[in-house]
Amino acid sequence: MTLNSFQFNTTPGLRFGSGQAKDACKEISNKLGEHILFVTDKGLMSLGLTEITLQELKKLGNIEIFDEVEADPSKKTLLKAIEIGKKIKATGVVGFGGGSSMDVAKLAALILGSNENLEEAWGVANAKGPRLPLVLIPTTAGTGSEVTPVSIITVGEEEKKGVSSSLILPDLAILDPDLTLGLPANTTAATGIDAMVHAIEGYASSNKNNNPISKMLAIESLKLLSGSIEKAVFEGSNVEARANMLLGSMLAGKTFANSPVAAVHALAYPIGGTFHISHGLSNSLVLPYVLRFNSVDLKAANDYADLAPYVFPNIDTAKGTQAVCAEFIDKLENLSKKLGLPQKLREVSIPKEACEKMAKDAMKQTRLLVNNPREVKESDALNIYQTAW
Repeated sequence: MTLNSFQFNTTPGLRFGSGQAKDACKEISNKLGEHILFVTDKGLMSLGLTEITLQELKKLGNIEIFDEVEADPSKKTLLKAIEIGKKIKATGVVGFGGGSSMDVAKLAALILGSNENLEEAWGVANAKGPRLPLVLIPTTAGTGSEVTPVSIITVGEEEKKGVSSSLILPDLAILDPDLTLGLPANTTAATGIDAMVHAIEGYASSNKNNNPISKMLAIESLKLLSGSIEKAVFEGSNVEARANMLLGSMLAGKTFANSPVAAVHALAYPIGGTFHISHGLSNSLVLPYVLRFNSVDLKAANDYADLAPYVFPNIDTAKGTQAVCAEFIDKLENLSKKLGLPQKLREVSIPKEACEKMAKDAMKQTRLLVNNPREVKESDALNIYQTAW
């Protein structure tokens, strides 16, 4: 097999383990300097999850807390965080929370460090930099944002835009499974499926940078995630399951950071943008339908069949590619059902007539659609939404 040339970029520093949210604070302070902008959300503040980290950091320097990040963060929220960072002359940024807080922290660090025009940074490899030093601390096991060069922001009412640039990979990611112990079951399920989607789409991506490192990490992440997701959902205080989910999510993040995701995400964004459904659940709702659409493509079917035994070890791989692929997709759909997630768009109050507008909006996600194994036209997107309804 001839190997194509590829690039692989990732977060240079990573600390994993129980208690790291406290133990890593000296290193965080050393990296970020004495005026730290701490980006999080009000929910995590009220739960007290930020307390240990903030107590330690406050002993070591000046901390300005920005806790106004919402789900699917808006450009307005990002600009407010940047404004506060400028006011305190921030020397570094911490993103503490789910994907939303980490995404705001990434772009705040970029704009505070470079003072560049945000409008010119949207898209792939358009950011100029440099950014401020940046540390990310995830509290969900799903987005993998702590190791990805992507930040997604909601602009206007419904549209999402992204910055994709290795410049916004953080200097350090802190993975402390203790921070995920209090996650509700439905959030654990949705974010867990999101992480699995990252691995599946990254493995099967038609992007020319799809590479053997991403494929290897996708397999390892899916073993961890599929082996632990039910325990993490139904036994929320199981530390081993939580640790496996956090590690699996991070490995899936490294996968798609270098072999980008595709149509599942492209069709999920209009669901989240228009109806404010969480990103993980949006992915879960369209996942089986997009994979069935893709599986007409022989290479995609082969890729899904390759992954099947790592996710569902009891699948009989001797029965031929198409049969294994079909069973893999059916089992993913059943897993989502077993975890208690809604199965149809109508179950989350999306009216059928919204499918046409969502199909139009999905076509704007060109940076994702180009990575899909099979071309998706607007009529295909509409068909997928209607089947998912």
